[in-house]
Formats: sequence, structure tokens, C-alpha cells
Amino acid sequence: MKKILIPIFILSVIIITNSCTQRILTSLPATLTPTPNMPATVGAQETAVARETATMTAMFVTAWGSAGNGNGQFNDPAGVAVNSSGDVYVSDFGNNRIQEFSSAGAYITQWGAPGCVTGSADGQFITPRGVALDSSGNLYVVDTGNDRIQEFSNTGTYITQWGSSGYGNGQFIYPEGIAVDSSGNIYVSDFTYNIIQKFDNTDAYILKWGSFGTGNGQFGDPVGVAVDSIENVYVADPNNNRIQKFSNTGIYITQWGSSGYGNGQFQYPEGIAVDSSGNVYVVDTSNNRIQKFSNTGTYITQWGSAGTGNGQFCQPNGVAVDSNGNVYVADWCNNRIEKFHP
Repeated sequence: MKKILIPIFILSVIIITNSCTQRILTSLPATLTPTPNMPATVGAQETAVARETATMTAMFVTAWGSAGNGNGQFNDPAGVAVNSSGDVYVSDFGNNRIQEFSSAGAYITQWGAPGCVTGSADGQFITPRGVALDSSGNLYVVDTGNDRIQEFSNTGTYITQWGSSGYGNGQFIYPEGIAVDSSGNIYVSDFTYNIIQKFDNTDAYILKWGSFGTGNGQFGDPVGVAVDSIENVYVADPNNNRIQKFSNTGIYITQWGSSGYGNGQFQYPEGIAVDSSGNVYVVDTSNNRIQKFSNTGTYITQWGSAGTGNGQFCQPNGVAVDSNGNVYVADWCNNRIEKFHP
């Protein structure tokens, strides 16, 4: 059985209502608001250290969003993906919907149950997390609370779904991240099961790898998944404070990272993305920063700190990179999307 460490001074509860998902936080240090699956092991003092170590090395471009359930508002944005035209898709975790924007943040459309109601019907969600696009522009959504993947057209038309609750092939127990390779194969991280599952472009199960642990190829609650142009798979392994790299058949290649606040160290990394040059962007969630690495894990640069200003973050989550190298970050508890150009 997996061990979960929860200090007594922090209580985080997710409540599913008939309107919106609500997160209730009790006795929480003002400098730290954990995401639902983040072990609350980083205190206010540690967050302050991280805030001092990160410096801005990317140009802030714009930001959009605020707390709420109206068009363009968010209730804890989680995943983010960008298509070839620059349109941005955001999984609005607490509002149980997907929202689409232009690259400048102009609202385009949304889908999910009206009034942010949870549901299990086609096109409805319970706390959606990861999002990813294929080469045809179809959007895959990790419908975390329903333990399934749903596929939509780029305008939100429902196409298909797969998955159910369980430990069998093609089943999930709290899936989180998702990525699609150039062949249309789909990779899904299962947070509770501690595995990566691979499916083909017809959604048929191919293989899986991983188990709970700290060894090579093992995971401590995997979250983000990304794939590069030659189909290497990168996994954010947050409880082990590292990134692991695999072949597209799950063969372990390398890893980097350790617990800390220095360059190349992490405090609960969640999101991950790869640009067209193979550079890897990691959302270092509890250090409130983005770190950039080569595809072999060599540290390049970083930006961000804790706060509400431009270029600052409050427990950032998902990340995506467009064809022009712009980086989009889901700024979880600031309820906004921030756009940068490194």
C-alpha cells in the first residue's frame, strides 16, 4: 500500500456539488495552496526559499482569467494544450469543463455540462485534468473523476471515449496526464496505479509500464506526460522529485532531479512539455517556477516565483509550448493562464 504523508496543520478537501467543484482549505499557510493530489509537505518557509531562488529569464507576454465560472474565468485551471493555429485549450478542473481561447487569450468556446455540473454522460466531466492534441487537431481529455479518456473535435464535438475504474489493461484509477506522439499513439499517466499506459490511434490498449517505488522506471504518483519528435516519453514523477525519460515502449533511458530548490531540483513537479527543438519544460509546482532542460536533462534556465504578479505563480500545474516557442502555463490557484516567450 502506498504511503501518503499529510501533516496535521493542513487539511485539503475536494467536494463535488451539483454546481461546481469546491476546494476547502483549512489552516493553510498563506504562501502555499496545494493542488488536490500534492502531498502537503512543503511549508511556508520552504516556499519562501524557492521564491528567492527563481529569477525571470523568460519574457512575460500576457495573462488571462480570474476566479469564477463565467466565460474566460477558471476554478483551478489544470491542463493546457495548444494547436497548430495557436488556439489554447484549458481543462477548467473545478468548473468541470474545457475552454478554448485564441493565443492572445480571447475566449472562443467551451464544453462540458452547463453550469459546471459534474456528470458521466458523453461530453461531461468530473474534474478534468490533462489535455493533449493529435496531428488532426482532435483533443483528448483526461476525465479524471470518471476514470476515462474522452476525445473531441477541435470545436468540442464529442467523438469517443474509453476507460473505466479498475486495475486491468485500459482501466484507470485517477488518471492525470496525457500525451500524443507523431504516430497518434496516446500515453496516459495513472496517478494511483503508478503506471503509464499506451494506446494506439484507435484507442486500443498496447502496453503499460511502471510500479510504485523509487527505482528506475518506478513512480511516486506520476502526473505530467510529454513526447518528443522521436517519440521518447518524459514523465513528471512528483513524489520522487524527478523527471524520467523512456522509449516509446517503456524502456527506461535516464532521469534527472532531486528534492530541493536549486537549479535542476524540484518540489513536486507536475506539468511537462517538449518544444520542437526537444527542450523540456517542467512545472516545478511547489517551487512556483518553470525550469527548462535539454532532452538529456541538462539544466538551461528557469523563471517564476510565488505571487500574483506577472510572471509569478501560485502552484502552477499544466504547461504547453506552441510552434513559435511560446510557453503557456496553467496558474492553478491564481485562476489564470500565463503566456511567456523564452
